[in-house]
Amino acid sequence: MGGLSLSNIFRLGLKELRSLAADKVLLGLIVWAFSGAIYEAATGVSQQLNNAPVAIVDEDNSPLSARLADALYPPYFRRPELIDLKQVDDAMNRNLYSFVLVIPSHFQRDMRAGRHPEIQLNIDATVISQAFIGAGYINNIASGEVGEFLTGRRADEDTPIRLTPRARFNPNLTGLWFGGVMEAINNVTMLTIILVGAAFIREREHGTIEHLLVMPLRPFDIMMAKIWANGLAVLLGVAFALWVMVRQVLQVPIMGSVVLFLGATVFYLFSAASIGIFLGTLARSMPQFGLLTIITIVPLQLLSGGVTPQESMPAAIQTIMAATPTTYFVRLAQGILYRGAGLDVIWRDLLGMTVVGTCFFTIALLRFRKAVAQTQA
Repeated sequence: MGGLSLSNIFRLGLKELRSLAADKVLLGLIVWAFSGAIYEAATGVSQQLNNAPVAIVDEDNSPLSARLADALYPPYFRRPELIDLKQVDDAMNRNLYSFVLVIPSHFQRDMRAGRHPEIQLNIDATVISQAFIGAGYINNIASGEVGEFLTGRRADEDTPIRLTPRARFNPNLTGLWFGGVMEAINNVTMLTIILVGAAFIREREHGTIEHLLVMPLRPFDIMMAKIWANGLAVLLGVAFALWVMVRQVLQVPIMGSVVLFLGATVFYLFSAASIGIFLGTLARSMPQFGLLTIITIVPLQLLSGGVTPQESMPAAIQTIMAATPTTYFVRLAQGILYRGAGLDVIWRDLLGMTVVGTCFFTIALLRFRKAVAQTQA
């Protein structure tokens, strides 16, 4: 009976692969998700300051104010443009500049006299990440240039300690290293849920689920066939993304073992596929499934630690997300691919993911059996 069941699962899985190969839309989604989307996420989305437009209102026209203007240069900033004070509001409203530095009259004279004149920095805070980063850069640049102008040396030379930062795992602080790999991790979740859930909806809409039920197949066999077939497609896709797109095209080094990551991904695929089947049993049509998928995938990706560290989230969110397999998968994936972690480091996350995934698999199986019983009735 066990051999017959495995044979049924294998043959049904081959049917799923043929069905997937015939669906050009889903096939195109897989290809794009593990090729173009990886490149786009790595090169098109940046949290770094790059070519920020800057304007300066120079009411002092002194050597010190000119020195401040010359200190703002590419690649962080564009060459500053000189504007009048009355142009500031209109220029900011029209989104012409991200930063406008207003240097008051008699600025250099007041600095030499020991006074503390104020420099106004207007910031377009609609781009939050660049606003905070750019404000910090300009503040450090202004402090350094003024201190060197007055004393002939940088202010940090007088500090009693010297801080020597060492950036681990990304020594050049390159944002491209993070975006592509994280996109591949997120797409594993997205595609697994979509492919498996859509396969179940497709069976229901085409009426082929009834044909399967007259065969000597259990709901468990049907569910496992969908999981291994669609999971294999996702596994091959993420392997291609890491070995070809990330390593070769983007030239991003992977610190750990890709084979270990793929092995852990196999366990995660059961969990994500179970979520997809569960959503497929809830939905009555493909549009309903699409809506359920959106409200499921978006929180999983945003709150699992891939976009924002979970330590920065409220305790209630952390507790809720501990009951999802995606949290454990993202953590172990980052550990392997970014930090070179081995099995001795990730085994706790692997175990937690497996336990939570087993619960989701059981729930999906019970729900699937109920849906099958309703279909037979």
